[in-house]
Amino acid sequence: MKQQITTDKAPAAIGPYSQGIKAGSLVFVSGQIPVNPESGELVSEDIQAATRQVLENVTAVLEAAGAGLEQVVKVTIFLKDMADFQKVNEEYARFFEVNPPARACIQVAGLPKDARVEMEAMAVLES
Repeated sequence: MKQQITTDKAPAAIGPYSQGIKAGSLVFVSGQIPVNPESGELVSEDIQAATRQVLENVTAVLEAAGAGLEQVVKVTIFLKDMADFQKVNEEYARFFEVNPPARACIQVAGLPKDARVEMEAMAVLES
């Protein structure tokens, strides 16, 4: 059985999908872009600020599901420009200081709202 996860502490879905889904002990966080949920504005001028906003959005969806970053087992990062890789890594490391999850990073031709970074995550709830 699956349960839809929603929170006003992360941007609302901009299409026919859920912010997150809980299925058994797994939590799947849909791709988050650097949109400030309070203003609805894209944070994009600085890649580190954009990365921080993305990870804050991921954290908010996880918390709504009863999880946290320490339970994330896999992250996929989508970058508009691989030249941003090092700065994204610097900010990412601040959120995953201990036992970082498995990860993939992919350069893409474009992202929703012309964002520079997007991340999706999967977490395992403790039983």
